[in-house]
Amino acid sequence: MYDRFGRSIEYLRISVTDRCNLRCRYCMDEEGIPLLPKEQILSYEAIIQIARTACSLGFTKIRLTGGEPLVRSNLVYLVRELAHIPGLKTLALTTNGTLLADQAAALKAAGLQKVNVSLDTLDPEFFRWLTRGGDLAPVVEGLRAAQKVDLPIKINTVVLSSSLLTAGKAAGTAGEQDIEQVRAFASSIGAEHQCIAQYRLGDIKTEGPYERPPPCENCNRLRLLANGTLRPCLHSDLAVPINMNDIEGSFQQALRIKPYRGDRCHPQDLTQIGG
Repeated sequence: MYDRFGRSIEYLRISVTDRCNLRCRYCMDEEGIPLLPKEQILSYEAIIQIARTACSLGFTKIRLTGGEPLVRSNLVYLVRELAHIPGLKTLALTTNGTLLADQAAALKAAGLQKVNVSLDTLDPEFFRWLTRGGDLAPVVEGLRAAQKVDLPIKINTVVLSSSLLTAGKAAGTAGEQDIEQVRAFASSIGAEHQCIAQYRLGDIKTEGPYERPPPCENCNRLRLLANGTLRPCLHSDLAVPINMNDIEGSFQQALRIKPYRGDRCHPQDLTQIGG
């Protein structure tokens, strides 16, 4: 599918839940976010139906996100069903890795092709501070489990601003050296490392949601939120509720209103949009 600016839109990010088991300081406030009632979250059957329509329209890549997607039960079932959709070339997952160890083998067997793990530090104390109580060990176990079953891994690291690093020094952060440690660890397990330098957190406080700039000119994606809303651009208020009786029409409407460039005036909670 093409939008009105001639961009080929072929990448669909699907948020399967707004729940997350961490409280990262650059992602949300300490009290978390208002959660959707469970009855408002798309069923797996609805997601599969939407994905089939998307692939019939020319989408070739699907990434499952959250919140934290692995907190939703039986995600393996969804992966298995999506993997068999004609036209789908890439099926990927973005996760914080805390629940990956027990599911990596089953996800790979079901058809998952790639996994992105968000990991900003290898310092257990700083990880605990940054995530407000999270444990680093299960993340490392999850990465090892994915490596064991030959599931391609990319480690995403947010480059933290000096203000945020300074705020975390009591927790033992090594600053830029910590990024090098993550990069070296990624290399040791055969994972790709993506250091997200263009998303430096220099313009935000040490608490609260983080607003990242959109890669507008080359944008090839739509996002499907857990409540069934299509978002053509994260940095605008534009949204199209999915009509399950006319899914194709919903996609066409989302493409018609997709802007060339977001205005970046709409801060987002990353856990609600899957990053």
